[in-house]
Amino acid sequence: MREKRNVLTYLAEKEWLVMSLWFGLAFLGAILEISRENYNNFLIFRNVFFHVLHQLPLYAAYPAEYYDVNHYGPVFSLMIAPFAGLDINIGAMLWALSGAAALYYAIRQLPLTYLQQNIILLLCAQELMGASGWFQLNQFIGAFIILSFTNTLKGKELWATFFIVLGTFTKLYGIVGLAFFFFSPNPRRFIGGLLLWGAVLFVLPMAISSPQYIINSYYEWYAELVYKNDLNVMVSTFQDISAGGLIRRIFRIPELSNKVIIIPGILLFLSQYLMLKYRYNSRYRLYLLCSVLMFPVLVSSSSESPTYIIAIPAICIWYVMQPAGKWYDIFLFFSILLVSFSHSDVVTPWVRKNLAVPYALKALPCLILWLRIVYEIWMKKFLVYKPVPVPVQVSRLPVNHS
Repeated sequence: MREKRNVLTYLAEKEWLVMSLWFGLAFLGAILEISRENYNNFLIFRNVFFHVLHQLPLYAAYPAEYYDVNHYGPVFSLMIAPFAGLDINIGAMLWALSGAAALYYAIRQLPLTYLQQNIILLLCAQELMGASGWFQLNQFIGAFIILSFTNTLKGKELWATFFIVLGTFTKLYGIVGLAFFFFSPNPRRFIGGLLLWGAVLFVLPMAISSPQYIINSYYEWYAELVYKNDLNVMVSTFQDISAGGLIRRIFRIPELSNKVIIIPGILLFLSQYLMLKYRYNSRYRLYLLCSVLMFPVLVSSSSESPTYIIAIPAICIWYVMQPAGKWYDIFLFFSILLVSFSHSDVVTPWVRKNLAVPYALKALPCLILWLRIVYEIWMKKFLVYKPVPVPVQVSRLPVNHS
């Protein structure tokens, strides 16, 4: 690790500190909201299980139980099942800590040194606290995307495709894991895994309900997502914290269609595969992972503040790969400030209410970095530096001087 990161490196070498901050802040974020009985998201989630079990409309409003409606697929009923029957406070806490554990495990699987992983965990801890307080699914989605990447690299296509399908059948974001297909040493097994898990996870919720109910629920889910997209763009300032939302709000063009953002975004994303001949280069792979983590957050009108627990690891992964330089440190500082603190009490209420939220500024660092990564892939910048070292053992804290 670079000498100019002495303070960050010093902190990251303290394993007890990393673990305490990661799980401690997740616990703190959850317990504060539990003490206020502010766990509406968890109420929605746990009732997905009961509604599937009793074959009730999965996307209808239930004002007597919670406000808002469910936006996740029927298979989510099985994910939330272990927590649904518990006391509401215990269930909510365990759900939040499970999300933190899933993302922690995923980051530990990255082909980086233990010290680099610790730096990522430290830098993401504040964002995790916010997401945990919202009792979000996003921690799991971020973990699923990373695990689909790491398992593909390891040749464990069955596990990789499991996380892709599970993520897709819950929140759709998981579908971006298909981007790692070309990294697979066994493409046929990858395709076979997708078909296998697609069939299994489509049928599995029928075991606690009925085939017709689940099939109908998928039709209703599609209709709900279309309706939610229109609502996000036209109504809420707390939704659509995306590249489209940023552009619409800063330039005051609320009527701008999301297609104007999504279509160029997809074309730019696909252009990264022009360098696919370098797919065995570790930096190219990690750059593509960073791009994949940020892409669904940037193009989705459903992106909100807690969704950025998916994108913030990308900024940190990119950062630990860079050589020493003050501009990298400055960019990281302002990225963490805008992404992890702009919606918190750290900034003044005036900044939060008049700048950060109304103009979707949380999306700005991710958009800048995503465009930079696309450019660097085009220009083969990932070849300038030597490949990222892949540690043989992760039980120590090696220092990387790359």
